[in-house]
Amino acid sequence: MQAHNKLTALALTMLSFFPVAVTAQTAGSTATYTNPVLNRNFPDPSVIYGRDHYFYAYATDGNGQRTPIVKSRNLVKWRPAGVGFTEATRPKFVNNGATWAPEVSYINGQYVMYYSLSTWGGEWECGIGVATSSTPNDAFTDRGKLFISSEIGVQNSIDPCHFTDVDGKQYLFWGSFRGIYGIELTDDGLQIKPGAEKFQIAPRNTIEGTMIYLRNGYYYLLGSAGSCCAKEKSTYHVVVARSRNIHGPYVNKAGRNIMSYPFDIMLQKSSKVYGPGHNSQIITDDNGKYWMLYHGYNSNDVDGGRVLFLDQVRWDSEGWPYIEGGKPSESALAPVFTTYEATGVQNVNADAADELTITLGGHNYFQISAPDGQKFTWIVTDLSGRTVEQGTATNVKDLWINDLSNGIYVVSAMKGRRKVSRKVVKCD
Repeated sequence: MQAHNKLTALALTMLSFFPVAVTAQTAGSTATYTNPVLNRNFPDPSVIYGRDHYFYAYATDGNGQRTPIVKSRNLVKWRPAGVGFTEATRPKFVNNGATWAPEVSYINGQYVMYYSLSTWGGEWECGIGVATSSTPNDAFTDRGKLFISSEIGVQNSIDPCHFTDVDGKQYLFWGSFRGIYGIELTDDGLQIKPGAEKFQIAPRNTIEGTMIYLRNGYYYLLGSAGSCCAKEKSTYHVVVARSRNIHGPYVNKAGRNIMSYPFDIMLQKSSKVYGPGHNSQIITDDNGKYWMLYHGYNSNDVDGGRVLFLDQVRWDSEGWPYIEGGKPSESALAPVFTTYEATGVQNVNADAADELTITLGGHNYFQISAPDGQKFTWIVTDLSGRTVEQGTATNVKDLWINDLSNGIYVVSAMKGRRKVSRKVVKCD
């Protein structure tokens, strides 16, 4: 998370992944969107506003082998943007570990990803690592572990949260139901600062998925309590506390220290969304409204995994954040992102044609995506031009080439006069 966590978007066009109800929006308009904003398994979301004027969201992969990335101009329409790791490049400092709950910040001219590496039940062997990239959606280069649980003395050291304070100091917060801790990092965010000591801000058996947000002199601690992953039986929900000091103590609305007293609930399940939680950073739109992403189970398709939701964060008269009604919205007024100052183009949320894209999704796996609701044709040829696979798709095509012989192929996608091609390598 960046200092103040204010990510102001200045965008040109709107890209999409799955169909979402949204219309062109300018300041003061009444455009709406419908939840979920991304109807695919995308748990533990985090978000950053890139230097290329796109929002990028990161999540836990279904099998923990990759780090899926999607991008958007407006937080509502999302499309694939690559993966943080492939099978070949993923971290391996935990034997058979899976990468969970990534978070990306922009520090000293590069994108820095903090990630968990863990196995189920390995609460003393899991840990947190760091990776870097020059772009928010390029393959990240792993820089190794920051620590594992047994080294730092914190059981179940997962779910990293980066925060840059107003004085420029870099912090990492982490933990999952075994206490939430923080520690100061070096200025580049890649190591623990020499001599730094960890400090505890929340007790055992309370929360995971920490997010720290600074507003009007208060540090807000958001986290998720309950069971995350039990489909319709999930009890996951978002809670909040705050402090005048980053080190704490953090208190609830009654002013009581959450080391001994409960958090306040900010968001909980509805009849249509089970287990909402593990929220992203808080984002500010061009109208000064606040927003956050989070995952949850759609009651109509719990087997579809934890999909991506968006809701406005409001503030009461005492300065406490809340979600209207305390539950996920079905539809609401959309965020406003109106101007990209570098070009002066207005009304950036207007639907516009966008190029087809072909992105690497993992080992022998690619994603072809098109603008919202559009059909396209795709074809795979060998270097002699011989067709080996072809078909049609709408919005997105998940393309696996495991069954092809090892070698170089060309993947192409066509829509009308538009065509995009990419050379790919099949290898065992």
